[in-house]
Amino acid sequence: MLSSPSRRVFLAAAASLTATSFFAPIVRADEAASGKVTLAGWSKPISEITNLLVEPDKGFFKAQGIELVYLPGTGGGDAIRNMLSGQADVAFTDPGSFFMALDKGEKLRAIYDIYPQNVFNVVSLKSANITRPEDLKGKRIGVYSLSSGTRQNLLVMLHQAGLTESDVEIVVTGVLNFAPLLQGQVDATAATDTGLLVGRRRGLGDVNVMQVRDHINVSSDLFVVREETYQQKQALLRSFLKAYRDSAAWMIAQPEEAAALAGKRAIDGTDRDINLEVIRLRNDSAMAPAGPDGGRRVLGAFDLVLLQKAADAYRDLGLIQRPIDVASVVDTSLLPES
Repeated sequence: MLSSPSRRVFLAAAASLTATSFFAPIVRADEAASGKVTLAGWSKPISEITNLLVEPDKGFFKAQGIELVYLPGTGGGDAIRNMLSGQADVAFTDPGSFFMALDKGEKLRAIYDIYPQNVFNVVSLKSANITRPEDLKGKRIGVYSLSSGTRQNLLVMLHQAGLTESDVEIVVTGVLNFAPLLQGQVDATAATDTGLLVGRRRGLGDVNVMQVRDHINVSSDLFVVREETYQQKQALLRSFLKAYRDSAAWMIAQPEEAAALAGKRAIDGTDRDINLEVIRLRNDSAMAPAGPDGGRRVLGAFDLVLLQKAADAYRDLGLIQRPIDVASVVDTSLLPES
């Protein structure tokens, strides 16, 4: 029989082992900082997301223990649906799609502001004489898809002019939507800065451009996760965000290298000069405007005031029915410290 001191040591060790065994699954789950992350995108693998596409070449995610899988989509709404269906862990989506999913009762969190600068616009031929949002009333306007940020941001612009979706005719034209504009199938088309750039390089000519950011400079895209994923995989998400920030910082610092690699990885990357212009535009949109104190915010940081203003605009538009308290559905604690 064990002596009393020896018995106490044995029992303490056994208790410690039992406690460790009991809590081990929880600890392992919380410390799972590596693993596979499937990202549901809003687009096909195009040059503006070169920092994601170059993972086989640069290994930003591998360096953080992340196996990155990119799932293409056809709009921010598509990215949300692919995430909610369980096909992806993270959605690369626009604020409007995020708000509408929340309005339907989905439990979601936004964890990173990908593009704090708004990149959306509405383009028309000079002959149409559309120079302000009010001029869009009664017009046919092209959008990439009904689940895309082009439609959501068009509606925000209309709202600023006191118009609604019923005041215009929205036409789905696909991503290459400048051809329908030139052919007279639509009076104007909602696009992005990169889409406009490519259109101009391909002979779009002199056009009128109305920028959404001139009315409300709301973020263009966010990383969004299910609440369940947020609660259960915080360490993994931290690693993912660290890898993404590293990839974004690389593309900002090395746009020429990114443009060259886009030629290998992006489906639209055949022209290196266009790649470089697209990448520089996207780099600009990734940089947050200076804060009230004049200081530059770090990559991924949110402007909750502007995001709340956008959520309120969506409710005023009737796109969502319930008020959204943005601060309660945005989390910044997972952002990498450096």
